[in-house]
Amino acid sequence: MNTIKSAQRRKPIIEINVVPYIDIMLVLLIIFMVTTPLLTQGVKIHLPHASTQTLPADKSHPIIVTVDVQGNEYLNISANPNKPIDPITLHNIVSAELRSEAQQNQKPIVLVKGDNNASYGNVVQAMVLLQQAGASNVGLVTQPSPQQPQR
Repeated sequence: MNTIKSAQRRKPIIEINVVPYIDIMLVLLIIFMVTTPLLTQGVKIHLPHASTQTLPADKSHPIIVTVDVQGNEYLNISANPNKPIDPITLHNIVSAELRSEAQQNQKPIVLVKGDNNASYGNVVQAMVLLQQAGASNVGLVTQPSPQQPQR
């Protein structure tokens, strides 16, 4: 009789088991902690807005790297701006120019002008090269759309 009373006294435990939820949350936390640093890497650029703005007239001449269809790079401040320039020479010239302008307390304007049919990878490589040379902000040169009024 004692066993019957003890079976009747036990009540079922009605609780939510949160251990599996905690395990899932910890796994998700680890996944986010691993993937977040990967999202912050890459080329930092300021994409052009829908309405383009012209450069102010009082600023110094910008540093412009042009990328053509074949992937050749041209630098407007080089000794011969109409001849392709190799990446090492481009890096050296741009870094020297950026240091010179920094000593004069000027903020240089650095732009990339890519051909409409140029490979996206070649344009990005030019932007990375400019950032490695010391350019903190790299812009893209665009043509205004025909329906956009000129300023």
